[in-house]
Amino acid sequence: MSDTNDHRLDLRKRRQSFEKAANTYDCAAVLQREIADRLLQRMDYIKISPARVLDLGAGTGYVCKDVLQRYPESRLVAVDIALNMLKKAVQQRHWLRRPAVVCASAESLPFRNDCFDMVISNLMLQWCEDLPGVFSGIQRVLADQGLLTFTTFGPDTLKELTASWREVDNYAHTSEFVDMHDVGDAMLQAGFQQPVVDMETITVTYPSLTLLMKDLKNIGATNASMGRNPGLTGKQRFMALEKAYEPFRTPEGLYPLTYEVIYGHGWATTGLEGIEGMIPITEIKA
Repeated sequence: MSDTNDHRLDLRKRRQSFEKAANTYDCAAVLQREIADRLLQRMDYIKISPARVLDLGAGTGYVCKDVLQRYPESRLVAVDIALNMLKKAVQQRHWLRRPAVVCASAESLPFRNDCFDMVISNLMLQWCEDLPGVFSGIQRVLADQGLLTFTTFGPDTLKELTASWREVDNYAHTSEFVDMHDVGDAMLQAGFQQPVVDMETITVTYPSLTLLMKDLKNIGATNASMGRNPGLTGKQRFMALEKAYEPFRTPEGLYPLTYEVIYGHGWATTGLEGIEGMIPITEIKA
């Protein structure tokens, strides 16, 4: 019997959720676009001209479009675990340029060392089981003094929903998110120079719990933990969840949902020798 409190992520379930969400993601991902915009605004203060850029966890390609405009001479590769997401991302273009796409996991990047001058990642790292390992992989594919810049979610994310589900049953209904300080430590462990992390809290409100849950489903942020309830959420359990959520509702009767957003960047140290069997960026066709 599986542990109902097991928060380890099920890679197959995670992939399935994002594959299914490809057609609904753009309509529901208002917060995700806002956070991407804030990440991209920070790039205004970093004066670099990368020749090779990796958008890691590209989704439907919202960040890709900005990168193509921001760095008109760069070569952009978009990576995502969900093929259906990449089918949307490849449609993003600036003039005649569009991203090359590679369907792969961030835990096992299929590129040779020193392939990229910049890796940008918006709200993907929270879905990775081995964060230090992912940072090590990013460090490997970055050229010397290449830049990693990213956003991810911290432990206060979905805190109202998490607390409410605890009143209903003992299953793991939401993921556990890594603390900002642990994110910084993982970057240092991977060898990044001058890592900087900071955070802010954003709260989104909904007129009903039904719409809140629908939004999470439409962006693919469904529960992928190993300890999740294998059954469906029936009417009685949903009513119990609504009752448990009552103390969190605003004076206007709205349902709040908190997101702790972590921003980070760091510079790669000197890369290693190339590894046979990996994909050289020159062989990736847009």
